[in-house]
Amino acid sequence: MDEQKNFIRCTEDFTCENCGAKVAGSGYTNHCPKCLYSKHVDNVPGDRANPCGGLMPPIGVELEHGEYVLTHKCLKCGTEKRNKTTDNDNFDEIVRLNQDFRV
Repeated sequence: MDEQKNFIRCTEDFTCENCGAKVAGSGYTNHCPKCLYSKHVDNVPGDRANPCGGLMPPIGVELEHGEYVLTHKCLKCGTEKRNKTTDNDNFDEIVRLNQDFRV
């Protein structure tokens, strides 16, 4: 995937605009581990070049190759992006999403 090839590691701490959790960024952090919300700030992962800035709630989760992958949808512009989960993500929230969006 070209997008991954151009990934820019950007280590930033942030406060989640959805739930207020204080998040320590690892350079690969792209969503809040507590509520799983993201923010539409990148064109290429890590570039912080997208001016949209809209909140992106998780709208789905899939299991791919043994890893959970979230789909986020921007509330401001409608863009959808997929992001892998991490070990420190709220697993109860991942399970809830899986149940909510199961076909």
